Amino acid sequence: MKAIWNNEVIAESDKTIVVEGNHYFPPGSVDKSFLQSSATHTICPWKGTASYYSIEVNGSVNKDAAWYYADPKDAAGEIKDHIAFWKGVTVVQ
Repeated sequence: MKAIWNNEVIAESDKTIVVEGNHYFPPGSVDKSFLQSSATHTICPWKGTASYYSIEVNGSVNKDAAWYYADPKDAAGEIKDHIAFWKGVTVVQ
């Protein structure tokens, strides 16, 4: 799987974990040079608190377009620190 935004591959892995239709990429498969920490957090009742990254590619910023669970609840333990994408980021095989 690949996560692509603004014609750049942000992440690539054959070992994503699919939860609720979202591909969660292992942390080592993500090019973190494209990620900017965000102060945004949301809460999922069964996964826990999500933290976000904005994505910057060639001067364009996609705010809060990636998220992860640093300390997920037990039911979502397998996706700890894995990163998922949305907001126009294309995830393809």
